[in-house]
Amino acid sequence: MKAKILVYTLPVLILATIHLASAQQQGKAPRIGFLAPTSGPGAFYELFRQGLRELGYVDGKNVLIEYRSAEDRSQLVKLASELAQLKVDVIVTPGLTIAAAMKATATVPIIFSFSGDPVEAGFVSSLARPGGNLTGITWLAFELVGKRLELLKEAVPGVSRVGVLANPAHPGEQRELKETQTTARALGTTLQYYQVKAANDFNAAFDAVMNDNANAIVVFPDALTFGRRTQIAEFAMKRRLPSVFAWKEYVEVGGLMSYGPEREETLRRLAVYVDKILKGRKPADLPVEQPSKFEFVINLKTAKQIGVTIPPNVLARADKVIR
Repeated sequence: MKAKILVYTLPVLILATIHLASAQQQGKAPRIGFLAPTSGPGAFYELFRQGLRELGYVDGKNVLIEYRSAEDRSQLVKLASELAQLKVDVIVTPGLTIAAAMKATATVPIIFSFSGDPVEAGFVSSLARPGGNLTGITWLAFELVGKRLELLKEAVPGVSRVGVLANPAHPGEQRELKETQTTARALGTTLQYYQVKAANDFNAAFDAVMNDNANAIVVFPDALTFGRRTQIAEFAMKRRLPSVFAWKEYVEVGGLMSYGPEREETLRRLAVYVDKILKGRKPADLPVEQPSKFEFVINLKTAKQIGVTIPPNVLARADKVIR
């Protein structure tokens, strides 16, 4: 099967390489703008570059990447405008910088990755037909929301009162909450919702979780909770609370378990959208992609620390176990 795939794709890659090499000789190598809300290139950027290389694009040879970043959000619109003025062929941007890119240009194609609902956020008209100059990938998969609570209950059958930590401003959060509530009712579990709108809301939310005698927590993913994932994990471990998340990064810093999309694969796939744009496709006609590969991660070190024994049948289903 592998040999057949290589035979089929080789002519396409050869033609693409010839086309790009010709463009470079004429001084017209494609330019990709990359806008990031960080102080410098990180894993997100490197995964994207890896995706480009897999498609035959090498920065500095047959394509040029204009990288811009800033932690200060007030600078992001300026940087996005700078990329537009450079007449880049496409701008790639993660969730926190999408709005800045939109303010800077309504014509340059924008490829995004987003943890929430891009329709509710106003980025696209629909997932199937984006309709403007934006398209990309959303990590939001509503069908997984209830499954996380089910896995938590299987791993720790004694869980009965669950606290949900979430940012109400995150597009799609209300539907995530409804899905979780539906599953909680089916499991006979009490659910309590705690809003975190800013970084200084977490301590008050933690106090409320303890005052309400919650014996586990569910955390919805977004930039705010992601940025505070270590603080959340440390709180849960200190209070011996089982915790479940959507992304493995929360578990890698001490959360108990996660079930959600393989984000690394998703970030590499952004290069596929760039490839299509450079070959003449319009963002308006490229459907927003939803995750199709998922991973279940368990942190056994955390389990031991909080006094939880993960049942063998649950452990056997994990894609990754942190020991």
